[in-house]
Amino acid sequence: MSKNWRNTTAIFLTVLLGCVLFYAGTDGFRAFTAESARTYKLLKDKPKFPDVTLEDSKGRVYSFSEFEGKYIMLTFIYTSCSDVCPKLEMNLAEVYSKVPKAWIGEDILFLSISFDPARDDVDTLEKYRKAFESDGETWRMARIADQAELDHLLEEFGVIVIPDGEGGFTHNSAFYLVDRKGYLAEVMDFTKIDEAANTVVTTLKNDTGE
Repeated sequence: MSKNWRNTTAIFLTVLLGCVLFYAGTDGFRAFTAESARTYKLLKDKPKFPDVTLEDSKGRVYSFSEFEGKYIMLTFIYTSCSDVCPKLEMNLAEVYSKVPKAWIGEDILFLSISFDPARDDVDTLEKYRKAFESDGETWRMARIADQAELDHLLEEFGVIVIPDGEGGFTHNSAFYLVDRKGYLAEVMDFTKIDEAANTVVTTLKNDTGE
């Protein structure tokens, strides 16, 4: 009996230790993958969007600080992407359509930023804008020509971009919501359209008091 008790106790302590280590290593069971760990850290740190210089599909050049006072719904893309990015942008268009028109332009703007500025010039971004029926004003397509600024932004927002050796990129994708002061407010699964739209609408309702 004593030996069995010791064995049971040893097993229990081993399992308990494993759970403690797993809990600590996954931020309280929340980070089961590298991507979820990045998301958890982003939401914990809530980084401020760097004041980068954007060039949009209309050829306009301005700093991100121009958007201060509005929420910004963000995606990171490259226009020659043939798999994830088109789905990402189609889903963003659906979220856009679910946000009440009274808030669009006044309280929130949508922005798709290319991380392939060498190829995604103004003309290419304009074609991409038309393909997704963006109006170019309340939903803009833009690039950051300065590579150092772009790299800093991608690092701050946990966007992983790895050249695949064939002219494309392996990258993670999500919806990012930046608040009126330029700080990250939410990171959302881009495949869950209704959930993302509800998050945006709820955030705006709480913010505007409507």
